[in-house]
Amino acid sequence: MISSLPSPLPLIGWREWVAFPQLGVPWIKAKIDTGARSSALHAVDLHTWEHHGQAYICFKVYAQQRSRREMVEAVATLQGYRRVRSSNGHQERRPVITTLVTLGDISWPIEVTLTNREAMGFRLLLGRQAISQRFWTDPSRSFLYGQHPPSHLSQPSVFIHENSDSLSPSQPLLYPSPQGGRRKTRP
Repeated sequence: MISSLPSPLPLIGWREWVAFPQLGVPWIKAKIDTGARSSALHAVDLHTWEHHGQAYICFKVYAQQRSRREMVEAVATLQGYRRVRSSNGHQERRPVITTLVTLGDISWPIEVTLTNREAMGFRLLLGRQAISQRFWTDPSRSFLYGQHPPSHLSQPSVFIHENSDSLSPSQPLLYPSPQGGRRKTRP
């Protein structure tokens, strides 16, 4: 029999509410999937461009499943592309970004691929790379951090500058626009 030892890591369920503060996404329901290597965020209307040798990507996120009422337009630095094989065996080349994700009161940077997850049950899949060495997952439990989107996730709380290495509260995140000016991604 396995004795129950205190967990050195926080426990999460197989689905949780998370936020992407740098993208301006105050909440999104995530499926925690230890069988998936990478994370995937539902994103549509993807547009890429370069500015001073740096690649950027603009995309729309509809955080609420089966709804197109609330949309966030996000901009991020494009890290590159990755070939990902989905659970049905289909292989796809996806853009990859790095951004902060927040679960409860814990925030950390993750790599996430962008893809159309319209037909999937969850708009966000958090894969094992995102949660490894940070959480233990209990696949028999859900929403250990609350059944509804937490009220503190109503406004983004963490911003960084485009060229900052710091992942702490700061100024609003600024990116060059595809038309050559600068755009502020959030108020």
